[in-house]
Amino acid sequence: MAENEQDVPPSQKSDDFVEAMTAAMPPRLQAARDMTADELVAEMNRIPLFMTSLDEPNIAADGKANAEENVLIEALKALAYEGTPFEVAANFKEQGNEAARMKNWSDAREFYSKGILTLRRLVPTNEKVEAAAQMSVAPKNIPVVEDEEAEKAKEKALEETCLANRALCNLEMTALKLNPRNVKAWYRAASACLVLDKLPEAADACTSGLGFDPDNAALKTCLTKVQTREKALLAVQTARQEREERARNEAATLRFALHQRGILPNRKTDSPPEMEDAELKLADKNDAKSALNFPLLLLYPLHAQTDFIKAFGETETLGQHLGYILPVPWDEKGEYKSEKSAEGVECYMETAQGGLIKAGKNLTIGKILGTGKVEIVDGLVRVFVVPKPRASEWIEQFKLRRGKQ
Repeated sequence: MAENEQDVPPSQKSDDFVEAMTAAMPPRLQAARDMTADELVAEMNRIPLFMTSLDEPNIAADGKANAEENVLIEALKALAYEGTPFEVAANFKEQGNEAARMKNWSDAREFYSKGILTLRRLVPTNEKVEAAAQMSVAPKNIPVVEDEEAEKAKEKALEETCLANRALCNLEMTALKLNPRNVKAWYRAASACLVLDKLPEAADACTSGLGFDPDNAALKTCLTKVQTREKALLAVQTARQEREERARNEAATLRFALHQRGILPNRKTDSPPEMEDAELKLADKNDAKSALNFPLLLLYPLHAQTDFIKAFGETETLGQHLGYILPVPWDEKGEYKSEKSAEGVECYMETAQGGLIKAGKNLTIGKILGTGKVEIVDGLVRVFVVPKPRASEWIEQFKLRRGKQ
């Protein structure tokens, strides 16, 4: 220990430390030393990090509102309304659901109400929110909705859910005020929950009521209905899961079948064609070795005509099908006619890279696809059919359209 420290009393050291720390404190915290506990809580509640509610005015300890910080609070509140009305309302609904799970019915009702007001375009706007937007804290841009009809349908369904959930909150809040031994109130609560498909809550209300009146016939009947409904929903859910699992297995088997045959995977787009009941499938959807069938579209590009074959077997040839399709009734100039109908035309298929290959009319479609050059798009095979004398003409047109000239 240094010689000059030995003669300093411990109490003086402590006082010096406190004085040094106090001197280093910011002015705002120095002022806090002289506040009462209530005044300190009020002061902290002006700071967003420590606030217990965004809806309370930001009032300083001197009783005056802090305009600058109130704008920041409005900015934080405005962030809750960022997005489309559906997105904002969906967020409020989820918050309501979370509060309901905690049985905080008052907060849950408030969240559902905000969701409803948002969907009804009744959310108030004021100068404070606009000022917050100017500070780049709140959102400035209104999201663009591409499909307004679909958005309206989603909004309507969401509003119905929020209304039903809010009604349940009101019911629960009312029940809390009732005599817990009022069996009739428990029955009404259980019945209302059952109508809204709030089955856990309905069962809980029945059980609570039966706790006071074990022989109550109405509650027993309601509980039976709840249990029956639960079984029905479970059966529906189980059936849906089984369907989805079966569909996943069948899709995996089909992908494996294509891979085993050297066929490129089926590429899906955002705008698949309408093919009614036609589909790319195996004869046995659970057996990758069973026969493959392809929906196939014959395109006559020089005449803007088509023919659709719902099930083109992998062992069948283009010549076999063209034999009964040609001549076509719209061919007024007889360009597709010959002694042997299929001999008067050439067939082409587009490659995965955007080029063309000539498709042999005597080769099976399975072998052509098995080259790995042609892809299936949206479960459909496409073949271009052109008259032989005009094949070169059409190929040049195709190259020009693809920018390959």
